[in-house]
Amino acid sequence: MVAFIALILFTIALSFSQDILKLGAAVSFSGKYAKEGELLKRGYELWKDRVNSLGGIKVGNRRYKVEIVYYDDQSDPKTTAKLVEKLITEDGIRFILGPYGSSQVFASAGVVEKYGAIMVQGGGASSKIYKQGYRHIFGVFNTAPDYGRNLIELASSLSPEPRSVAIIYEKDIFSEDAARGALESAKKKGLKVVLFEGYPKGTQDLSSLMLKIRLKNPDVVIGAGHFKDSVLVIKQLKQFRINPKFVGLTVGPPVPAFVKALGKDAEYIFGPVQWSKSFRYKDPLFGSTEGFVKAYREKYGEDPEYHSAGGAAAALALQLAIEKAGSLEIDKVREALLTMKEETFYGVIGFDKTGKIVTKPMAVIQIQGGKPVTVYPFKEAQPVYPKPKWN
Repeated sequence: MVAFIALILFTIALSFSQDILKLGAAVSFSGKYAKEGELLKRGYELWKDRVNSLGGIKVGNRRYKVEIVYYDDQSDPKTTAKLVEKLITEDGIRFILGPYGSSQVFASAGVVEKYGAIMVQGGGASSKIYKQGYRHIFGVFNTAPDYGRNLIELASSLSPEPRSVAIIYEKDIFSEDAARGALESAKKKGLKVVLFEGYPKGTQDLSSLMLKIRLKNPDVVIGAGHFKDSVLVIKQLKQFRINPKFVGLTVGPPVPAFVKALGKDAEYIFGPVQWSKSFRYKDPLFGSTEGFVKAYREKYGEDPEYHSAGGAAAALALQLAIEKAGSLEIDKVREALLTMKEETFYGVIGFDKTGKIVTKPMAVIQIQGGKPVTVYPFKEAQPVYPKPKWN
């Protein structure tokens, strides 16, 4: 009798069991990129919660609830590669959500390719990622040169028109790429480039560069780096009493911790973004851009910025490809990604044959009243220019 009851209970449990699809992500939760890594994870988690609340990913006639296995890569590319290999070979996961940072994506891309898995990532923008001939790497970030180009295009459109620019950058594959985008655009716009110089990764003091910038007295200062670099640049521009008309920095300004770290010194700083809440798109999962923003606010108590949006968009692109393929076979999902052209909260997602997104715009925000507002090319507010001198 006991065995019979146990059998009935087992049968009932089995009838209510849910197929599980595990995804894997090696993301920076400690080290230099911990801020950005946590924001990326937020995007993944928001997407996962919404998908699971709607019954999971539909694959043919079956639905799969999503689980995401995370490891901390400690902001180290070599560790990222090892952990992605662990996800694939030990955990048996074939679908990888990317890490944060171009160096981390680049380091792990070869591993994904080697084992025939698929990575869809919203954390690396270096154009170098897409020049290796990889067939299984897809990215929802515009490439890094667009960061620099957008800043220069905005600066050149303002009045009085700036005449000179200093460009400094962290020596990594993303930041150098973004800086060269700014350099090329500055030359096309007729701006005099008075300084173009890099600094080593992990630098804690930019005094030598600041002295050069102060001597050159440019109208525009562009800094290509990551969150911690952005905070350091602003602190030292103020310390050295350097007052350009326009300051544009990659990565840092849209991150909420930027204003928390700098207070009023963050005001009027520009930053290029992969996505803005001012976008107006329909979305198959959240309903619209506004729906994504609302869902994010409800979960995290603040507005989303582009790192979180990029994470959610990467996961959504993978979901849509799996559902379009009607299969979990890698080749079929890859083909669905290559032929994708889907409108989402993030913009239209479509990839070229290298896996690079080619269908969405970027934007530029400026910190105004302690918050990032979009000022180019979509306008929530007019840009404040020239930048007031340090208080």
